[in-house]
Amino acid sequence: MVLLLRPLPSTLLSRFTLSCSPFPTRSFSTKPIKTIPHSPTWVDRLPKNVAPYLYLTRIDKPIGTLLLFYPCAWSITMASYAHQLPYTVPLTYLGLFGLGALVMRGAGCTINDMWDKNLDKVVARTKNRPLARGDIGRKGAVVFLGAQLTVGLGVLLQLNWYSILLGASSLSIVTIYPLMKRITHWPQAVLGLAFNWGALLGWSAVTGAVDWAVCLPLYAGGVCWTLVYDSIYAHQDKGDDVSAGIRSTALLFGSHTGPILSGLSLSAMSLVSYAGFLNSHGVPFYCGVGLASIQLARVLYRTDFDSRPSCWNSFVGCGWAGFWIWMGAAADFAWLLYGTTSP
Repeated sequence: MVLLLRPLPSTLLSRFTLSCSPFPTRSFSTKPIKTIPHSPTWVDRLPKNVAPYLYLTRIDKPIGTLLLFYPCAWSITMASYAHQLPYTVPLTYLGLFGLGALVMRGAGCTINDMWDKNLDKVVARTKNRPLARGDIGRKGAVVFLGAQLTVGLGVLLQLNWYSILLGASSLSIVTIYPLMKRITHWPQAVLGLAFNWGALLGWSAVTGAVDWAVCLPLYAGGVCWTLVYDSIYAHQDKGDDVSAGIRSTALLFGSHTGPILSGLSLSAMSLVSYAGFLNSHGVPFYCGVGLASIQLARVLYRTDFDSRPSCWNSFVGCGWAGFWIWMGAAADFAWLLYGTTSP
């Protein structure tokens, strides 16, 4: 009995942990990846008291805004197609949601960095973020966040009351997302729940209510897509994450990342296609989904998960999948409006 109560040797405990994990990580590298030097951007030419706040919003990296915007654009365009609305309606809402995506992506980054200030200091890629480096204080970040949320609220108030309540309900997910990396290996899934809310909100903004039969598979497909691109993104920091105690699907999936992300990509495209089928879309829509599928396959084939530049390029490349889905829906909508019109 005394022997049983003695602590296990650390090496034995480590092997036991790996053997119990559904996705062992022992066969891939978790060494910190060499830091990419900071490349000057147009933000650096701005006044010194302004630039840190813009870097806090990641405005120099527009891919995050696009990834937030695309599910909104899918939903707005598909709803306009379903109800055969004039082209001015989706254009109006695409403009509103574009501004909303820009503002709320920035607000999400501010919330994330306020949560992660101390963690960012020990991760090579994030240690120079404004809050981690001390360029912005906690009070300044809170005031700036208040301004961002005020602008976001102003955009939200342009929508109907159903959409206002639906949009406001997503803030809880946005707020708790940074906490997830501390308690679960699935923070990427929580990000997916937040980043694809526009798949529901876009439809309700256009029509006054959500068509759940179409929007739920569209939303689920977007969540799977987010798991793909954000797992690739997380591979940039996996070495530092191990030492900092940060959890992610990159560490969970380990050497199985390629096959798992392939399965998630297939799921994403299948669910989006199913939403299109339920919405009675035509050939142009499925051509867009086909191009998106090719793009994801190309990205996964080329990604070196132990190379930070490769992971970053693949993360950006995943955004094109969202673009092609939108273009497919837009082409179908345009064909509906103009392709069948008699001369």
